[in-house]
Amino acid sequence: MHPEVMTIREMCDAFDVTPRTLRFYEAKELLFPIRDGQKRLFTRRDRGRLKLILRGKRFGFALEEIRQLLDLYDRGDQQEEQLTRTYKIAHERLADMERQRDELNVAIAELKSQLEWGAELLASFRRPAAE
Repeated sequence: MHPEVMTIREMCDAFDVTPRTLRFYEAKELLFPIRDGQKRLFTRRDRGRLKLILRGKRFGFALEEIRQLLDLYDRGDQQEEQLTRTYKIAHERLADMERQRDELNVAIAELKSQLEWGAELLASFRRPAAE
């Protein structure tokens, strides 16, 4: 069970991020920790938002897209609009990732072919000249 609030150190340990990362997300208005003097206390809501931010970043979403999607949470429509927009953006992102993967597969195959050609050419230099 998670405590109601977590310190910046506890958040860093729990999510494997740096304090700088948390401050950056706070500055970008993605997280809203409670300020207690110099101390930042992160709520359960902040933890949920951070989990979604990190997942979105891993999937290649832009921070602005993530912020807009997170902001839809409080609309009062049981998150229907948030889920609809997230689904649409995720579907587009998946298509982009698959296109990039296909392009990378072609480049990898071409590079392997060039390496094989290079290896054969190098091997021919090492063969004794026919007499």
